[in-house]
Amino acid sequence: MSQLSKQDILKEIIKCGKSPEYFLRNYVKISHPLRGTIPFKTYPFQDDLLGDFNEHRFNVILKARQLGISTVAAGYIAWMIMFHRDKNVLVMATKFGTATNLVRKVKAIVKSVPDHMTIASISVDNRSSFELSNGSQIKATSTSADAGRSEALSLLVIDEAAHVDNLEELWTGLYSTLSTGGRCIALSTPNGVGNWFHKTCTDSLDGKNDFYPTVLKWDIHPDRDDEWFKKETKNMSRRQIAQELECNFNMSGETVIDPQNIASLENMVSLPKYRTGFDRNYYIWEEYNPENSYLLVADVARGDGRDYSAFQLIDVTNMVQVAEYQGKLDLDHFARVLFDAGREYGECMLVVENNNIGYSVLTKLIDMEYPNIFFSTKGSNDYIDPIMAETMSNSIPGFTTSMKSRPLIIAKLEEFMRNQLITINSTRLLNELKTFIWNNGKPEAMKGYNDDLTMSMAIACWVRDTALVTNQRDLEYKKAFLNSVMTHKTTLNTNIPGMVGYDKEQIKRDALQQYQEFGWILKG
Repeated sequence: MSQLSKQDILKEIIKCGKSPEYFLRNYVKISHPLRGTIPFKTYPFQDDLLGDFNEHRFNVILKARQLGISTVAAGYIAWMIMFHRDKNVLVMATKFGTATNLVRKVKAIVKSVPDHMTIASISVDNRSSFELSNGSQIKATSTSADAGRSEALSLLVIDEAAHVDNLEELWTGLYSTLSTGGRCIALSTPNGVGNWFHKTCTDSLDGKNDFYPTVLKWDIHPDRDDEWFKKETKNMSRRQIAQELECNFNMSGETVIDPQNIASLENMVSLPKYRTGFDRNYYIWEEYNPENSYLLVADVARGDGRDYSAFQLIDVTNMVQVAEYQGKLDLDHFARVLFDAGREYGECMLVVENNNIGYSVLTKLIDMEYPNIFFSTKGSNDYIDPIMAETMSNSIPGFTTSMKSRPLIIAKLEEFMRNQLITINSTRLLNELKTFIWNNGKPEAMKGYNDDLTMSMAIACWVRDTALVTNQRDLEYKKAFLNSVMTHKTTLNTNIPGMVGYDKEQIKRDALQQYQEFGWILKG
């Protein structure tokens, strides 16, 4: 190449300026951990990626580790700043050192280009930034709140984007820096669901944003086979495999429900048989069966407009989700929806979370004389029969979610999911479970997401496994008592043969009267 004529060199420069793939394959060297400095011989999937960088303004790359994608991005940056004047590139990562390492890769590539092909040289050289003689520049930054805000960027590269905290908020400011035609490359291994990178990836795959998606799993590399995979994953956890090699968002996160259990739910969910209600947000999968028992659990929106009122309707006979609602209704409308749903399913037990404005919904349901509202004792969620509750001063309607009860109901939900004791039909609920995570030891929805359907289902599992079991046990005790009364034709009368006042026929009549009075207990 050094013996090429000036005309030939000019032709080569033009070829390189038109094609980053050609430039990297023919004139760039990279540092290999084992083989030292070697020519950058790109694989077909890397060439495709370079073409995508050049063709699409916004690119999001979901990748396995050790595919050389960061090196490809560095090569593309080097091509952009060398063959284009006045380009401003910003590299961002969750750690400043990570961003700086990428800048160093770019610098090494620029320096590796043969002298006769160097049309722009380094004029200003700093540890985390450098400038070229053609006016182009690149610098590294961490994820501070003001990162890149005052600049007009030609290219923004977000390395390990799934691990950048608060990227949702940062992106608003960063996007404005690209308003003059700037490009963006966001690349990362997965890190759970619900974060900016996950949402951007999934939306791009569905065509809901301007990003062009690329998914690169471990086996895209031509030198990797099953034997390589077995050796590589020998000492890795299931989560590490999902995150580092399989590009699996669900399995990589710290979700409250085990990712494998969430994955199994994917095969359960189905479209509802009916979508009803004025907002069509009332989903029904199974109609009422009078032979079965049902439980209706509601979570009332706080009223700030950011969350939803929701309920779950469960067939407690076989623990199948039969109906669900999620929408933004005023209190009167939501109370009416609950009343009608409960009546439709045999006046089933209705459990309403009584926190905040939930109590207002309960009051409306009581005024509407719904006959089967969940009552409990103050300070606990021990179930009380509604008739008994009227005579007790320490009874309250509804379910109380507190610092004490929340871990218990979440644990119950996890137990039901882990042991596959419940059938989930709702995609809406499934999506919530994917974003229901441990945040500093506290189970809650990821920022920007909701957990109203999840909490409704958690309460349903808890009530089913505690209150309803207790209630059923009490009924069985009462049945046993009455059966004993009828079998032995006796009452709790202490009169015995030989005592004054003993009347055998009267005892029979009293027993019959008690059976007629309390016979309702035997129903169901």
